[in-house]
Amino acid sequence: MLKPAAFLDRDGVINKEKGYLYKIDDFEWIEGAKESIKYLNDHGYYVFVVTNQSGIAKGFYNEKDVICLHNYINNELQSINAHIDEFFVSPYHPDNTKDYLNLSHLRKPNTGMLDLAATKWSIDKSKSFLIGDKDTDIECAEKFLIRGHLFENGNLLNFIKSSENL
Repeated sequence: MLKPAAFLDRDGVINKEKGYLYKIDDFEWIEGAKESIKYLNDHGYYVFVVTNQSGIAKGFYNEKDVICLHNYINNELQSINAHIDEFFVSPYHPDNTKDYLNLSHLRKPNTGMLDLAATKWSIDKSKSFLIGDKDTDIECAEKFLIRGHLFENGNLLNFIKSSENL
């Protein structure tokens, strides 16, 4: 059965933007983010995180660090009976073409992470959307033929409830 998907950028949407975030101690939720994920879970959406993590290609941290942080996020969400269905990560950055070049299609505004989600999950694209904090996020949504919403600040749950998504 097809279900709609909510694709959420990570830094600047779920957590406060801090630049190359990978340490749990530096993680800080955006207001309403946990509640918005629960809200989407309860309304029948898959919830996916799609995040460019160029800090991997730049050598600031590694893939295990990112997995550890994502496990922490889902563990925190469990306390309110919420979850992220899957995290999709692009480690590629064009400044470092020797590493991860084979994954360049994943980096937003390319649609690789969303394409991967669509091959693994039964997604109803007509009811799906992406929330991001950068123009490249919105461009990615447009290329994938879903709605894109630019989140600039405030309470994420209020933003979702006030949009035309649900």
